[in-house]
Amino acid sequence: MNHSAPGRAARLLSFVRRHRVFAAAFGVGAVLRLITMLGYGPAMWFNDSYEYVSVALHPRPHPIRPDGYSFWLMLLKPFHSFALVTFAQHLMGLATACLIYALLRIKFRLPKWGATLAAAPVLFDAYQIQLEQLVMSDTQFTLLVVGVITLVLWKRRLTWQAGAVIGFLLALTWLTRSIGLPILALVVLYLLVKRTGWRPITALVTACAIPVLAYMGWFASAYGKFAMTNSDGLILYMRTAIFADCEKMTFDKYKEVQLLLLCINDPVDQRKDYAQWYLWGQGNGDGQGTGEVLHRWGVNKKWSEITNDAASAFATRAILSQPGDYLKVVARDFFRSFHWSRPRFPDESTYNMYQFKPYVELDENGQPKRLPKWSSYAGGRTDTDAFSYEQGPPETRITHPWADIMAGYQKVFYLPGIVLGGVLLVGLYGVVVRWRTFGGPVVLPWLGAVGLLLAPAATAEFDYRYVLPAVPLACVAAAITLRKGVTWGRRSPRNASASEPTTLRV
Repeated sequence: MNHSAPGRAARLLSFVRRHRVFAAAFGVGAVLRLITMLGYGPAMWFNDSYEYVSVALHPRPHPIRPDGYSFWLMLLKPFHSFALVTFAQHLMGLATACLIYALLRIKFRLPKWGATLAAAPVLFDAYQIQLEQLVMSDTQFTLLVVGVITLVLWKRRLTWQAGAVIGFLLALTWLTRSIGLPILALVVLYLLVKRTGWRPITALVTACAIPVLAYMGWFASAYGKFAMTNSDGLILYMRTAIFADCEKMTFDKYKEVQLLLLCINDPVDQRKDYAQWYLWGQGNGDGQGTGEVLHRWGVNKKWSEITNDAASAFATRAILSQPGDYLKVVARDFFRSFHWSRPRFPDESTYNMYQFKPYVELDENGQPKRLPKWSSYAGGRTDTDAFSYEQGPPETRITHPWADIMAGYQKVFYLPGIVLGGVLLVGLYGVVVRWRTFGGPVVLPWLGAVGLLLAPAATAEFDYRYVLPAVPLACVAAAITLRKGVTWGRRSPRNASASEPTTLRV
């Protein structure tokens, strides 16, 4: 017994030495996260953060987004510490990097430096680290997605037990963010093409369906509708509001009055250039022009089933009537992901929420800003709920010199969008040269990355935090593509196989 601890320590030290390149990168990433926690404790805040906290304190289905992240906050609630929440999220970020390295190094036999390079954006990107410091669901979502992709690619022959584990992780993904549904569809399609067999696929779908159906039943008990949210139609309406022209759409004025109420009076060329205004903008209260059209239904009825259904029908009509305009705004938002710089979009306020600022923001009276005093959909109030969760002041405290270090770091160390575009092109090459096997193992992470970028552009609007979960998948796809170098020669059947075994080359 006395020799077991030294033995474990020796094995751990030997492991670190064998993987010293990744261990060094991991260590630097951990130090950056520690500096972030010291500089911006106990946590940083985004507009959505307060609702997640309120649901954790007053459990009920949220009408706008699933409650998966709030369940996680609920588990940590007894500790009354947002610092613990962000610490756990930083561990999630580091765990995501470990999954990438393990998959590429052990399964696909990349050199140590190559697997480490693929994990580097997760470890070092300042915006990734800042997102982990926010009370937001995205870090949890990213870890779940990377975990699912890792398990699917790791198993050459998927057992029904492994399928059940993957299905449960997909359920958690879906409950964390609604975009988990396309990830489920992508994984099932990949397994069908791979001819995995009906047992693991059935186990996967069943293990995913049970938690999701249970949540939908809970939602139905609160809202009378068997669904995940009451917002999908409203968010799609937001997407179409910047181009929808009722003069190009046909309505039955006797039977579709509800849809006519959603017409925007302002000419298209005079509307806001960002869609979020038409869902979240407060307007001037008259429901006209610059005011938010959805106020015509009454503020308290915005997230009701009838409003959501009408908004969905209107948005669908707009897309079918103006497919060219719809494709134009989708393409515009999709390609926003690939700028060299970071344009200030959708507005200055939202852009600044993703920044490490080395100063305390002041209100109009010159006092440090407090959390907003909004009524939450869960039944509480945003500022008092945050205080109750923390059992103390929840506002971000700027501490020098740590905040200055991260603010300076963020100006230099992040993945430019154009580099992400190049990484995706490398993955696309990997899919194309494996066309005989429908893209082989490259196609799953590559389509996952593209889907995570395209889905918000198609159904909501571009946001910088939607880009970050796509980065690990894009890096995995590119790394698998490049592990034997780029060649246009014909691939042997063995090299083109789904699992692609190879001899390790360092």
